[in-house]
Amino acid sequence: MSALKAIFESIQSGEGSVPVSDANVNVYPKSYTVSGSTQLVMVKEGYEKFILALGDGVVFNELQGMIEDGVKRCPLTHENRLALNRHLEYTVPRAFGTQVATFGLGDRLGIASPGHLQTVAGREVYPILAQQSIRELNLTGRNYKQVVDAACFAVFQEGYKNGFGADGDHLKVEADIQMALDLGFTMLTLDCSEKIDNTLIGSTAEQRAQKYDALPEATRRHYESRYLNQTFQVGETSITFDQETLIENVLVYGAAIDFMEHVYRTYIVTAPRTIDFEISIDETLTPTAPESHFFVAQELYKREVEIFSMAPRFCGEFQKGIDYIGDIAQFEKEMIIHAGIADHFGYKLSIHSGSDKFSVFPIIAKYTRGRFHVKTAGTNWLEAVRTLAKVNPSLYRRMHQYALDHFVEATAYYHVKADLSLIKPLDSVADQDLPEYMNEENARQMIHITYGILLQAKDGDGQALFKDAFFRTLSEQEDAYAASLISHIGKHLDLLVSPTF
Repeated sequence: MSALKAIFESIQSGEGSVPVSDANVNVYPKSYTVSGSTQLVMVKEGYEKFILALGDGVVFNELQGMIEDGVKRCPLTHENRLALNRHLEYTVPRAFGTQVATFGLGDRLGIASPGHLQTVAGREVYPILAQQSIRELNLTGRNYKQVVDAACFAVFQEGYKNGFGADGDHLKVEADIQMALDLGFTMLTLDCSEKIDNTLIGSTAEQRAQKYDALPEATRRHYESRYLNQTFQVGETSITFDQETLIENVLVYGAAIDFMEHVYRTYIVTAPRTIDFEISIDETLTPTAPESHFFVAQELYKREVEIFSMAPRFCGEFQKGIDYIGDIAQFEKEMIIHAGIADHFGYKLSIHSGSDKFSVFPIIAKYTRGRFHVKTAGTNWLEAVRTLAKVNPSLYRRMHQYALDHFVEATAYYHVKADLSLIKPLDSVADQDLPEYMNEENARQMIHITYGILLQAKDGDGQALFKDAFFRTLSEQEDAYAASLISHIGKHLDLLVSPTF
């Protein structure tokens, strides 16, 4: 019997250990499954993962690869991901609707999802594994095909059958929306920042009134008939629109609401499958007032636009990779109102930049009553860097210094308040203490926002300075990275959801 066939024999017998002649080969027993007359299992040889297929029939024939001793070795290509999707329903992203908790896991590297799946197993939450913005794709050099492929293959590797989603995150351009839907994404986060008018800040009431009067009469009549001098009761909260409040909300959000409706009718309703449609109005210069949240939601409701979730901008600061900055008592007061508005209209509240906001997670869980969507991304990258610091300190030191030298470049993409002068000098830190940099807020934010610069850095010959060695190290330390994610993301989920699956 060939070594490849012996892998299947060992899994079928339930022996546990999988005999392989090469110590450089790793088998993932949880991936083993049978589809029709084909047996499938995920294997890694060196740094390359692939699927082994044994048998015959439609699945065996559709998977592309080389056959050796009757076993087909199938690379993790886009075409082979689609073949799995056609025959293994659990590898297909899905929508979840408004009645359950979902957690966005933003795997920028394409290697974190196995650890994420191990983290969410047994918890009352559904993972949105594929979650990337166009900005993140540009900075990492990846594309949406690769993002969904990596998530689907991770689900296969872990044998995870509870369902997962794929989010086209913070999309603004219609061509990108169509691309994401064509590639199988099941959630769309519409970024309305370019349609929200932030220029009103600092203007006078007279200037706003003049701008409002310039709107078409039909538009003004529409909004005035629905809101002017009316009070709406939402739970314990009364929301009233006087002339000035109405004018401000029409001017700030009117074009954005029209855009939301256009995208819904053009792309969401016509999609061949159910799409979780999220509205992002958090990209504003000031926190979202209750009147503004209600105004946007009411307009969507009246226009019969069904949404999965909405992300307002909360008070305080949700900076990247660190805990909430602000008045927690005030946050709780506003969370009660925002969660009440979401409940009133039947969608979920979404919390963006949710990484590491441990001080407010219990408040979010309490007032959303377990119906929320929280987005994380960069914290998973930071756990990868923490793993690197533990096992490859020399590489970490070079990356740390490069991040220091190029920090200002990264601030063009992300707003943080990191003070580099407060970061302990690298030459004063022993190797065993390097992972602690990921606990210090300034160093944490520095590393957090320089991921694109570090991954794209090249030497004078055009060779990657860090990327190849970084991914090789994490491949060698796959279990250590998963353990870091289980610990860190698990801390998020411990405060947000209960273990009831």
